[in-house]
Amino acid sequence: MTGIERLHDIMTRLRNPETGCPWDRVQTLDTLKPCVLEETYELLAAMDRPEDKDNHIEELGDVLLQVMFQCVMAEEKGTFSFDDVANAISDKLVRRHPHVFGDAVAKDPATVLKNWEQIKQQEHKKELRHSALDGVPSTLPALLKAQRTQEKAARVGFDWKDAKGPLDKIREELRELDEAVAASRDTALDPHVKEELGDLIFAVTNLARHLKADAESALEGTTAKFARRFRAVEAGAREQGKNLKDMTLAEMDALWEKAKSGEGAQPVA
Repeated sequence: MTGIERLHDIMTRLRNPETGCPWDRVQTLDTLKPCVLEETYELLAAMDRPEDKDNHIEELGDVLLQVMFQCVMAEEKGTFSFDDVANAISDKLVRRHPHVFGDAVAKDPATVLKNWEQIKQQEHKKELRHSALDGVPSTLPALLKAQRTQEKAARVGFDWKDAKGPLDKIREELRELDEAVAASRDTALDPHVKEELGDLIFAVTNLARHLKADAESALEGTTAKFARRFRAVEAGAREQGKNLKDMTLAEMDALWEKAKSGEGAQPVA
């Protein structure tokens, strides 16, 4: 019995309406959504620590479980099976890689992506997809959705030639945001301020794409860096017998600079 066959057998037994697990038996697609999301984020965290092989294997398994869970639920209704899912993605990979499985030529990643998008558009004609942007999941986090939207537009040629374009756009959006803030009486309630802020973030995301950097990962790295330094500030305050709430901003800044300089040769800004 292969690993997949064993997993399928276990999941089928867990879903058995008479002898299965009381929790597993009552799950639905709606109740599994939070599980899928949580397991995906846990896998992303594991991917940041590839040296921890056991954890990486565990988190991949948890995601695979979510796939198998839904497949077994579908089998119960007679709609599709795990093999249907595996064969569907296999067919898609072969179809969208004609430079590997056919006679097409694609010598660089850019050509592969362009061909991929063209093939995808042909596939989805029957699904009434009329825009190059169709297919971007509406439930994606905003930053990732922005980058995926920009990528899809770029694949049909709607894009800056180089990073200078988004850099200039960032400067333009920053000026417009500055003007909106200056003219606002209450930025928290001003839709124009919110709009200009969104335009700026969108432009920065576009720059990240042109620099071949993942905006989500870049922001995650900076957030982790901030958290690391802030914890060092808190530790420094405790060493002085002080509470951050009772310290001046200048005192906290001094601890921040100490934390920053203490990172030594680490690749931080």
